Amino acid sequence: MLPAEAAAFSLTSEGKAAEVERLIAPTVADLGFEIVRVQLGGGQRRPTLQVMIERPDGSLAIEDCVAVSHAVSALLEVEDPIDGAYELEVSSPGIDRPLTRAKDFLRWAGYEAKVELKLPIEGRRRIKGRLIGLEGTDVILAEAAGQPQVRLPLSAIGKAKLVLTDDLLAAGQAGEPDA
Repeated sequence: MLPAEAAAFSLTSEGKAAEVERLIAPTVADLGFEIVRVQLGGGQRRPTLQVMIERPDGSLAIEDCVAVSHAVSALLEVEDPIDGAYELEVSSPGIDRPLTRAKDFLRWAGYEAKVELKLPIEGRRRIKGRLIGLEGTDVILAEAAGQPQVRLPLSAIGKAKLVLTDDLLAAGQAGEPDA
């Protein structure tokens, strides 16, 4: 069980995307999915609203993306939270997925991750290493064998994602539930 402060941590969206996430989250949850990330990008001409989802067990099928896309599209059509035209993309987080929730740092322990901090800690903004897990509200990374582990407060993390490595690919090909 995660501490309340850690469980509240989420980097799933910001700005206008956070507004959209708040709007669509109940519908996505009612369909049996969790939001991994909502992101609005792609420039001014034709922005893309990307909604990454998964089931609580981490699984996802193309039919799931279609169902969520239809439901979210209908809701966004009515509520119209985004000015102008945009593309809606509902997808899986993929194998080298973003780590956006506290539970992601536990679930993906043992795999390599890249973390970008909001502000430098000890002169560093980017840290890459094997994800050890989460202790309280600190993410623990091992940068290299023989080096001390790095502790990063969840609140200091701006972005984090898994690194595509042979270990991660092998786990994905073996059909392991967490890869």
